[in-house]
Amino acid sequence: MAKAKMSVLEWVVYILVVIGAINWGLAIWNVNLVTLILGAVPILVTIVYALVGLSGLYMLYKLFK
Repeated sequence: MAKAKMSVLEWVVYILVVIGAINWGLAIWNVNLVTLILGAVPILVTIVYALVGLSGLYMLYKLFK
């Protein structure tokens, strides 16, 4: 069985969901990876959170498609 190739959008979505998952995992130790990387620019942090959330919804859609 051949694997279907992922599009660029699907790669970006996958990476953002992994970043979100790692960020949630680090929350146990009160570490926020996104803020650590983008700390001084709150609008960028908000954009990344929005993109991670949208990526999660997209993956959920693909799961049940």
